[in-house]
Amino acid sequence: MNKEYKLSYLPIFEEDMQEAVDYIAKVLHNPTAAKRLIDDTEQAILERLKTPESFQPYASRKKRDHTYYRINIRNFSVFYVVIGDVMEVRRFVYSKRDIDAII
Repeated sequence: MNKEYKLSYLPIFEEDMQEAVDYIAKVLHNPTAAKRLIDDTEQAILERLKTPESFQPYASRKKRDHTYYRINIRNFSVFYVVIGDVMEVRRFVYSKRDIDAII
């Protein structure tokens, strides 16, 4: 039987996501793409929630208390950790940035 996981979002993830969505909708003038990014991100996270630890860990240069995992969504990456039975979604980062400096 598969283990069931709860889902938790850090406020910084929500801030990261809002910043990206605002940029796409307001600066790039593409609210349809912004909405699609939100929908695709939500779908990818919910799909990953089924088996969050069965993916390759993110190879970080930093020593961490919890293993980071990555979900790629177009030009963005969602980072999460698993703590007990909780999948904690931590960051939403544009993939071309220096990810190790951010997370």
